[in-house]
Amino acid sequence: MTGTSSTESSTSGTLDVLVVGAGPTGMLLAGDLAAQGLSVTLVERRPQETGNMTRAFAVHARTLELLGTRGLADELIATGTLLTRLRLFGRLSLDLSRLRTRFPYLLITPQYEVERLLERRARTAGVTFRYGTELLGLSQSADRDTVTAEIQDTDGTRSTLEATYLVGTDGVRSAVRHTLGLPFPGESVIRSIVLADVRLAEEPPSLLTVNGVGDAFAFIAPFGDGWYRVMGWNRTRQASDSEPVELDELRETARLAFGTDYGMHDPRWISRFHSDERQVPAYRTGRVFLAGDAAHVHSPAGGQGMNTGLQDAANLSWKLAAVLHGHSADPEALLDSYHAERHPVGAKVLRASGAIIRLAMARTPLQRAVRTAVTRLLSVVRPASDKAIGMITGIGISYPAPRGSHRLTGTRAPDLQLREGRLHDLLGDGAFTLVTPPDAPTPKTPAPLVHAHWTGDRTTTLLVRPDGYIAWAGEHPDPETLRHAIAR
Repeated sequence: MTGTSSTESSTSGTLDVLVVGAGPTGMLLAGDLAAQGLSVTLVERRPQETGNMTRAFAVHARTLELLGTRGLADELIATGTLLTRLRLFGRLSLDLSRLRTRFPYLLITPQYEVERLLERRARTAGVTFRYGTELLGLSQSADRDTVTAEIQDTDGTRSTLEATYLVGTDGVRSAVRHTLGLPFPGESVIRSIVLADVRLAEEPPSLLTVNGVGDAFAFIAPFGDGWYRVMGWNRTRQASDSEPVELDELRETARLAFGTDYGMHDPRWISRFHSDERQVPAYRTGRVFLAGDAAHVHSPAGGQGMNTGLQDAANLSWKLAAVLHGHSADPEALLDSYHAERHPVGAKVLRASGAIIRLAMARTPLQRAVRTAVTRLLSVVRPASDKAIGMITGIGISYPAPRGSHRLTGTRAPDLQLREGRLHDLLGDGAFTLVTPPDAPTPKTPAPLVHAHWTGDRTTTLLVRPDGYIAWAGEHPDPETLRHAIAR
């Protein structure tokens, strides 16, 4: 740091994983790894935050499932408001209650509530937190199979941390990504978005209100405690992120989009930002991984940013744990599967959120006609609306399966009722779960395995990953086929 004297020191011992960035993605990942008995340190450039100026406010169904397996969903739900419908562009209403999940709704709650629970879990599991610590550089050692990070504390003290793996979850301006020299291709989609938490004199007619009129769009979502999150964009009021913003500007935008500003008043905070669409080409570089906004960033439309990052973390954490515990027959292939599975998902989220924001910004007669056609299609064609809901909420996301696999392979496992209880309740300890007919014996395996049984006469055998996706499925498999599937 310029203008600060520094001293040099070094740490002893090699961590299993060093996580850079203490947002929701980093804390979920670190907590998962520490819960598996691994040594984890999490460093964060900022001092420990206690404020409420966070942009994310929506927790989707798939994320709630992941938090549920970690014992956090019910406590988080108590902090917010549940929405069973999303109303877009005045006409389109998406019914979330049709989702086949324990959480058929959208939870509106501030990001800091998510972070509070994840940090508590991570500390309880044994994660070492180092706030006010900046990453200066990193190097990978092929002969020692480690990555070394050079860090600096706020007092100017420099030191090094050595780890078997490092994960960058340090946001859109990721120091990890920059240090690796990775490009972040994309573009700025929309400038001068105004975001605020306000009180309203009038309650909006729907719980989540979104509309666009060509020169402006806005949305309003309730936190359930008298505060509302409001976002607005006005084509005629474009300014840099650093330019001051007043509530009157947001009021004007709301009146353009909704015909009223609902009497918004008393903002507890208000800011201006811009939105990019970018994605790093590689989520893995040797022993270093990227997740969350460090790997992908997109428009806030659909509220998928924090959710996608948390799902990145859930995908990566069990793979790192399996490799570090020696449970993987092909460690490199398993770690490579993180990019293979999550990069396409990130690309889909960019396209979906980009489509929503462009429909909201529709200005020309042709653009508005396209928006009307899309709205009508999703309103009357149920498979189309179900697919859209599945993408936005994460429930419909699946991963590619090897050629010739059972049709269930790669899909999300629903919360099945089994003889031993609900499937998702069995996923919390980081082990694979084998679901078989009632009379099937438990196979021998060197890796941890939870064996559960169907309650009825179903004959399909499922091998479910710790993140809730089906790794393998078969009908009436013989013992050798099952052993091979588990080993693979």
